[in-house]
Amino acid sequence: MLNKVLKSAALGAALMITAPFTAAQAADAICYNCPPQWADWAGQLKNIKQELGYSLPHDNKNSGQTLSQLLAEKDNPVADVAYYGVSFGIKAGEAGVAEAYKPANFDEIPEGLKDKDGRWFTIHSGTLGFFVNIDALGGAPVPASWADLLKDDYRGMVGYLDPTSAFVGYAGAVAVNRAMGGSLDDFAPGVSWFKELAKNDPIVPKQTSYARVLSGEIPILLDYDFNAYRAKYKDKANVAFVIPKEGTVVVPYVMSLVKNSPNPEKGKAILDFIMSDKGQAHWANAYLRPVRASAMSAEVAAKFLPQSDYERATPVDYSKMAVAQEAFSKTYLAEVR
Repeated sequence: MLNKVLKSAALGAALMITAPFTAAQAADAICYNCPPQWADWAGQLKNIKQELGYSLPHDNKNSGQTLSQLLAEKDNPVADVAYYGVSFGIKAGEAGVAEAYKPANFDEIPEGLKDKDGRWFTIHSGTLGFFVNIDALGGAPVPASWADLLKDDYRGMVGYLDPTSAFVGYAGAVAVNRAMGGSLDDFAPGVSWFKELAKNDPIVPKQTSYARVLSGEIPILLDYDFNAYRAKYKDKANVAFVIPKEGTVVVPYVMSLVKNSPNPEKGKAILDFIMSDKGQAHWANAYLRPVRASAMSAEVAAKFLPQSDYERATPVDYSKMAVAQEAFSKTYLAEVR
């Protein structure tokens, strides 16, 4: 099954790779999938420049595109480190494009949230739910459930990232499938939900769509809590984050040192910094849950929804989630898109 995944990813890379990374010559190191509008990577890259003196360019790939690029460049790597949703990180480790490296504070990462040899490890996590621009709802109530999104009230208002490419899209599929009674062995309930949603004219972009929610172009986006909190507290937008009443999932995001990277020592230093007290505190201040829980201050935690709401958000078997991704993608492409 892995070979099929890798072949599909490599084919996808052919559509994307037309020239070497354009900023590579001017950069001190390269991080794939470090988009400035996502998880405040813009701020973290500034921290890396200040603390380590390394300039890293912004990179707007999604997780699937990152794996595709790493596979295509396997014999001549360009990136030094990579960031992706956990299932893609697991695949990168299995495919031999991620180097074993245990960064600073590796022992503090809970079991299940890291490869035992360090080929991937969690740096932070988010909770999947509804990122809602209240002003763009046209008077409709803020949706409270997965079932609500299928109502005519929200026709043309619901967006989700392509689940066959973007990790957040796949995480949303896992969440709704489980909420509808499915499992990682049975995606039929989730696929049925997407079929119903397709009748309601959803918006399905491939890339991070934070700005499109703020502008009102996408009134409701299946997305993470940290993006909604950023919009509310940093950009002062009239938005809400909803943990659907049927339940949802908590999703780790991971990083890897790229195997045979051009600048391995710089890559290691970057990963060490991201796992340091200061690096982890940056994620907390961007409303993500850092993998080192001690980095989350009480002041930041108070800005999240109540713990009673978060009780509806639970983890899954992330290794099994990675294995199930290929079969789900084939079914989605055949039956939904």
